[in-house]
Amino acid sequence: MYCEGMDSTAKRSPGRPRSTMSHQAILAAAEELLVEHGFSNVTIDGIAARAGVGKQTIYRWWPTKADVILEVTAGKAEFAVPAEDRGGYAEDLRAFLSTAFTLSGDTHTADLLRGLMVESQRRADFGDRFRTTFLEPRRHAFAAITRRAAARGDLPPGPSPDTAADIVFGTLWYRLLTARPGFNEQLVEDLVRALT
Repeated sequence: MYCEGMDSTAKRSPGRPRSTMSHQAILAAAEELLVEHGFSNVTIDGIAARAGVGKQTIYRWWPTKADVILEVTAGKAEFAVPAEDRGGYAEDLRAFLSTAFTLSGDTHTADLLRGLMVESQRRADFGDRFRTTFLEPRRHAFAAITRRAAARGDLPPGPSPDTAADIVFGTLWYRLLTARPGFNEQLVEDLVRALT
């Protein structure tokens, strides 16, 4: 299969498959354009031009611009938010909140998260993919913290783990979508006190 931007010599070159190279180039281009122009100003045309591929190559893997950006975002957030054991529920919770809020408080990250949430409300099919690919894994990471605390015996009697997750992610998305008053260490400590 021939990929735009590659000649017949490149077709015969050893190394990674062209499809993998194109896939990575598209994700890298989308990430660069997000930083440069913000979610609403990124287009499939722009991603294709930056990646050196045709639009049809992008549509082979992703149905919309938002799906390309979702893949970029899901990978970054999954790497950045910790759920490791720090010895106690309060410590685990504090680390999770601090990292999640720091990441979400970054101007570029906040812009793309808002864009993805708006798109998830506009299009039900994308909303399903957003929940499965991004929201549910974050919730599962938080659930690992509450399960570990229950096994250690330091999970407080209330609120329930599901309600605690609603409080954490509800606070995060409320502040992201209203853009006020933002994220800080005081918010982390307030939530730690409320949930422990």
